[in-house]
Amino acid sequence: MTLAVVIWVKPGCVACDATRRQFDKRGIIYTVRKLTPKAIDKFLELGLTAAPIVETDDRRWSGFRLEKIKSLEQHLRTERAHGINVPLEPIKQVAEEITNDE
Repeated sequence: MTLAVVIWVKPGCVACDATRRQFDKRGIIYTVRKLTPKAIDKFLELGLTAAPIVETDDRRWSGFRLEKIKSLEQHLRTERAHGINVPLEPIKQVAEEITNDE
């Protein structure tokens, strides 16, 4: 079982860049998705009002939240210690995951 981690970002978003740097620093594997108008509407309905939006199988938050990132890192390390295949290595070519700006 692998935990999916997705960071939804906006172009030029300082908080998005800071979040990605923290994930890279902590060795958390993630996928990047672009916040399209449709995605923004979906997240606004859920009460998530700031970029980036971070989603995992059991967590979701918005904005740069260092305490949440640290908590996720600890969760992943605990899962790994119990033999669950949790990703803890950084993705090298994350940019390929982002859809082209339209």
